[in-house]
Amino acid sequence: MLDLFRAWRILSNVPASLTLSHATLYTPTARLEDAALVVENGIITRIGASSTVPSPRDATILDARGKIIAPGYMDLQLNGAFGDDFTANPETIWRVAAKLPRYGVTSFLPTVITAPLEHYDAARHVLKNRPAQFRGAEPLGLHIEGPFLNPQKKGAHNPAYLCAPDAELILDWSRANGVWLVTLAPELPRALELVRDLNARGVVVSMGHTLANVDEANAGYDAGIRYATHVPNAMPALEHRAPNAAGAVLANPEWIAGIIPDGIHLHPALVKIIWLAKTSRVNLVSDAMAALGMSPGIYRLNDFDVMVTTRDARLQDGTLAGSILPLDAAVRNFIAYTNCSLAEALETVTRTPARLLNLQNERGALAEGMLADLVMLDETLNVHMTIARGEIVYERAM
Repeated sequence: MLDLFRAWRILSNVPASLTLSHATLYTPTARLEDAALVVENGIITRIGASSTVPSPRDATILDARGKIIAPGYMDLQLNGAFGDDFTANPETIWRVAAKLPRYGVTSFLPTVITAPLEHYDAARHVLKNRPAQFRGAEPLGLHIEGPFLNPQKKGAHNPAYLCAPDAELILDWSRANGVWLVTLAPELPRALELVRDLNARGVVVSMGHTLANVDEANAGYDAGIRYATHVPNAMPALEHRAPNAAGAVLANPEWIAGIIPDGIHLHPALVKIIWLAKTSRVNLVSDAMAALGMSPGIYRLNDFDVMVTTRDARLQDGTLAGSILPLDAAVRNFIAYTNCSLAEALETVTRTPARLLNLQNERGALAEGMLADLVMLDETLNVHMTIARGEIVYERAM
């Protein structure tokens, strides 16, 4: 029935109307039981008790009894998936985007790591050329992780392409031109100049792959850095007399900390410590690479072969090279590691990233007038259905 509905909508170019009834809804302020949510023209138009919310005459009505409805998940750091690597092959961004809703993801930042500058230009070009009748998770804009990183904390980045901050190299990097988030090391010479320039063009700047001490990190915050990439990975260890970059992030309640809760990048106890320090300023990311959704084997991360097992992804020297963590698993892990509530865990992949990207008025929450990006979860928090811009883009096979 739903397949026929989709075909009719595509052929007639009529936006979907949906009513989800008898569900448990997580709104910004409450958990609503036996509730209904109405979607019209890709927008949430009504939320309330199932007994009182009328359904539009032409709506498809879905009984969501026993299911949880939450905002669609946002992933701010995704290097690739399903065998495709965005840095080496940016033309695969839309192909990956079509498959991401199986993990509850409705929007994301395709992440391009340290590479020749033309790779970033190619990726921006791909984003500007949206395929006709695309269905899937929305690639909002690029997360460029590099090339202004500290060589001593390069991780899986190719040192041949690392370079000193240079404002002349990024004159056309702006939100309007497809660059939404840039990770750099604030202690590098002239890095703070880049932070100010990028902020002025609407780009969010993150601290990462850094040897910054507390003073250098705080100087970065003062210049406009508001996010920290995969804390505390690719940063100095947290020491009692030299807390360094990670300590600066934990001590500042306004700094948003991106973390990878896969049980490999961080010990579960450290995930809980970060949660206790940051609460609503924690953002879960997958940092997934091309092997996400694939079998163990050898995959590429830009120029490097990555050895992938059922647990992790590493270069030949043992360096972690991204993850194979789906974002829905990150949410489940986070609850297990911290004992936080489901509402608190959902915020880390919905409202928090939406606020960081200044999208809080359109994404990241179940509220009337918001974009209808939704995920339907079962009682074990596995994804049952994903709705993007009011259209059902994934259903789990029964």
